[in-house]
Amino acid sequence: MPLVESELRRLAAAYMRNERTGHTLQPTALVNEAWMRMARQNQPQFEGRSHFISIAAHYMRQILVDHARKKRSEKRGAGLHPVGLEDATIFAPERSRDLVALDDGLNELARLDERQSRIVELYFFGGLTYEEIAAFLDIGRSTVIRDLRMAQVWLKEYMAA
Repeated sequence: MPLVESELRRLAAAYMRNERTGHTLQPTALVNEAWMRMARQNQPQFEGRSHFISIAAHYMRQILVDHARKKRSEKRGAGLHPVGLEDATIFAPERSRDLVALDDGLNELARLDERQSRIVELYFFGGLTYEEIAAFLDIGRSTVIRDLRMAQVWLKEYMAA
């Protein structure tokens, strides 16, 4: 963990920069929650840095999606009390919708093409380079680039619908 902790914090900070202002999760909490989820699983021995980052990135994405889904349900009532207009502007529902829609899109893409979905997750959520993804998935760099482009087009169309 100490060997990759700084990289995980960097990834978490990058995720959080894309979240709404006033998000209740902090990068350190995101890393810690991902680590706790990984520790609870009976994971096989990690096959290297890329494998570890891949799994951690997946958990961080799931944590953010779970958080966004929870916020969406709270927005619909969920036992909360009314707040003033100033306080209500802190929540940005479009960010939660986008993250949930992206997660739904990645899950649907995984049904159609598991490798493309995995490449998107490794590249955008894991922060791995084309070369690292190619080595991890045992495919060529050009295949990574081609699959990533195809997945991006597919996800853009899916989210536009």
